[in-house]
Amino acid sequence: MTKPARLNAAEFALVKQHPLVGYNILKTIDFPWPIADIVVQHHESLDGSGYPFGLKGEQILAESRILTVADIVESMSSDRPYRAALGIDAAIAEITHLRGSKLDADVVDACVRVLQRGEFSPNLLQLQP
Repeated sequence: MTKPARLNAAEFALVKQHPLVGYNILKTIDFPWPIADIVVQHHESLDGSGYPFGLKGEQILAESRILTVADIVESMSSDRPYRAALGIDAAIAEITHLRGSKLDADVVDACVRVLQRGEFSPNLLQLQP
């Protein structure tokens, strides 16, 4: 979806359904890990302000806490159809800002170490002339 302006409340409510959609797709597949649960929790926040369930702290799977940080970094540092990449430095600043309040501090610290070592390559679109 591409929209040049901010989402209105109804549009944002629709976007917030994607963790449940992912869960419903994955829940019937027999994985050796709780993949569907990890996916459904990937927009939860330590402080309970996330969605879709408003889980807090240890109620959120460790794997989901990792996926949350990875999702933020990937989305900010990669090009999107609606905007150019914001860059690794902006992603580090954002996850550091949210460290301990919305994001797991240990996960943020580990992610920052990986990013500072240059072990992540963002998805930058190759524009054709």
